[in-house]
Amino acid sequence: MSRHPEVKWAEREEIVYLTILLPDAKNPKVNVDPDGTFTFSATAGTDNNLFELNLSLLEKINAEGSKINIGVRSIICILKKAEKKWWKKLLRGDGKAPHYLKVDWDKWADEDDDTGAPAPGDFDMSGMDFSKFGGMGGLGDNAMEDDLEDSDDEEFSKPDEKDDDQVKGEHFGSEAKPTTS
Repeated sequence: MSRHPEVKWAEREEIVYLTILLPDAKNPKVNVDPDGTFTFSATAGTDNNLFELNLSLLEKINAEGSKINIGVRSIICILKKAEKKWWKKLLRGDGKAPHYLKVDWDKWADEDDDTGAPAPGDFDMSGMDFSKFGGMGGLGDNAMEDDLEDSDDEEFSKPDEKDDDQVKGEHFGSEAKPTTS
């Protein structure tokens, strides 16, 4: 018998975010059909339990415009909507959403709050050329040996100590003496 992984979702006018929380997933398989069918399967855990997911999304999806990132702790899917509009809910049907499906409040935006900006943590690195980072010079193995002096070892002189009678008069709680005029 298969299990269901925990799934978080959020949307924007043009995309739907699905995050499948399944640490150390082995042999993950993700399929997105243009009709809005989303399927996922993988094994995970010490017993290699089978986890499966079959979601019938409310509207159609542009499968070619969608992106899937399989990470160590989760599988992040950015599904491009076929039609640019806000959905009333994620799944087809009138029933209650399954217990394993939750709102991703970190990526959530209301219709009137959406500025078109990507969700936090969702940034496009496709234009970056990482080959230029290969020749960066490092500090080397002995870089810290020259700087072994600890600045926190300095001794400071103590403030002048005052006798107890003098200190009492300077703090709250000391007895006030009435004045007569």
